[in-house]
Amino acid sequence: MASACESDKETNSDSGSEISDGPESEQESDSEDDCQIYSKHLCKYYNQGRCKDGASCSYLHVCKYFLKGSCRYGSNCKLNHSVGGRRSAGATSRTQDQPAASNPQLTDGRPYQWQINDGKGWKDVDNDHVIEAQYSLPHSKSIKIYNTPFGAVNIDFKRMKVCEKKNLRVRRLDDGNTVWVWYCTLNRKWMKYGEKTSKGSQSPVKSADIESKFQSNPNGSYTFTVGGENFEIKFPEMQQVGKTKKRKVTRRPEFRKQQGAAQLAPTLQALSLGSKPQWEFEGNGGTWHQFKLRSGSSTECSVTSDEIERKYQQNPTDSMMFKVQGQTYKLDFRAMTQINQITKRKRKIRRVLV
Repeated sequence: MASACESDKETNSDSGSEISDGPESEQESDSEDDCQIYSKHLCKYYNQGRCKDGASCSYLHVCKYFLKGSCRYGSNCKLNHSVGGRRSAGATSRTQDQPAASNPQLTDGRPYQWQINDGKGWKDVDNDHVIEAQYSLPHSKSIKIYNTPFGAVNIDFKRMKVCEKKNLRVRRLDDGNTVWVWYCTLNRKWMKYGEKTSKGSQSPVKSADIESKFQSNPNGSYTFTVGGENFEIKFPEMQQVGKTKKRKVTRRPEFRKQQGAAQLAPTLQALSLGSKPQWEFEGNGGTWHQFKLRSGSSTECSVTSDEIERKYQQNPTDSMMFKVQGQTYKLDFRAMTQINQITKRKRKIRRVLV
């Protein structure tokens, strides 16, 4: 059965692959095609911090990452976030950029907006809460949307690009109120800073403290001490570095539901992600099976796909318990696995739209 949407996640078997999480590095090697709409009028020297003409420059003085919707500095960016305004390169005073300072919100009032541009302007993606839900999971690297006029569209969360579709661009707009959560790999799993481990120990570092430091200087680092050992979270590398070990770090938004999604417009109806979510688990031989009650059968299950979806909609990073033939299992939405609570055997689960 062909699915309408699937995500690319890191599982324990992917230990040899590079994790593609974390914010995109803002380097000068980035293509100017990221700002194609305004490329003819955009001052490239301004973005490099060396425009000699200043306010008299005839080209647009605006942050090219703002145009992409992926500026990591947000309201703290030293570059202009207003297409209609200008200010001289290197200026640090917010009074010189009143449009950005007085209106830091980039969305139309919604918590977030995922948009795609095919060269004819930015258009909202219908049902983008599904994309946001996957993006909020630390192990999720990408999401694939099927049945579009452009074929299969694969969104890379790290680079905020549409893979293999150079004529398409993607961006995520934010209302400025997103709660960003920091995670670190521990025993090949993503753990939230400040959360208790399986052994009951709790990190002395809070995710909110890391985010505060990151907002003040995204190119800096955050240092802390545990058991007499010093650790440093390096933001550009997205790594936690200790005396002998390095751990991967990522930053993802805390999922928020969209309100009144049915009335949102304009939408890109052609990119509708499907009409009905379906939850499946991976059986022996890699075959996927839908969660069903199956009363009286050898695989009798206590939950249905619809019940799992209702729980998932309440919190995409939560978990739930169910039973099969009297044995208890745990569905972990964050890890996208089901775990037998007695044998500890794990199976992959997935959410598809049909």
